[in-house]
Order: sequence, then C-alpha cells, then structure tokens
Amino acid sequence: QVQLVESGGGSVQPGGSLSLSCEASGDISRLNTMGWYRQAPGKQREWVAGITSGGYTNHADSVKGRFTISRGNAKNTVYLQMNSLKVEDTGVYYCKLDQSLTAYWGKGTLVTVSS
Repeated sequence: QVQLVESGGGSVQPGGSLSLSCEASGDISRLNTMGWYRQAPGKQREWVAGITSGGYTNHADSVKGRFTISRGNAKNTVYLQMNSLKVEDTGVYYCKLDQSLTAYWGKGTLVTVSS
C-alpha cells in the first residue's frame, strides 16, 4: 500500500504564490509517475501537472508558465510551486501516484485565491 499526504494549501490574493508538497510512503516502486490534480467547487477534477520517476514533466495549458512540478531528492516527494495565482486556481489540490497499473490518491489540500 501507498499513502500520500499533501501539505501547503492556504489562502492567497490574486498574483500571489503558494507551494504544495506531497510525501509518499509505503511500498513505492522505483518506476512511477506522480502528479497534481485539482477540483474546483461544482466542477470535475482536472489534471494540473505530472512528473515521471525519470524527471520528465508536463503541465496543463492553464497553468503552464505559472506552476512548476518537481521531485525531491528522495524521489518520494513531489512539489508544486504555484506563482501568479488566479481566482480560477481555487480548489482542492490532490496528489496522485501511479505505479504498477494502480493509482493512489491523497486526501487533498485546499487552495483559495481571493481578494
């Protein structure tokens, strides 16, 4: 089993920055993909960014140039640096880990962007 714990959410004004962290523990494979998703109130969950165990990254067009996903040295931690935040970035942000055809999810952390 794999457990994921997110941290770093909070409230910020438009144009501000936040950094999210996700730490994975348990039976983690060397080969995996980690990513961030978000769910705004009344909307479906959407993919934000992903990173492979080899370090390849990809970001949704809506956050490209503003958000950056990265991994820690221990490879079991993933970060999401969010800059130039907009009101529409508000939502619950979830961490996901994919390995061996199985997906694991964290419980989420709330990000609120409001003036």
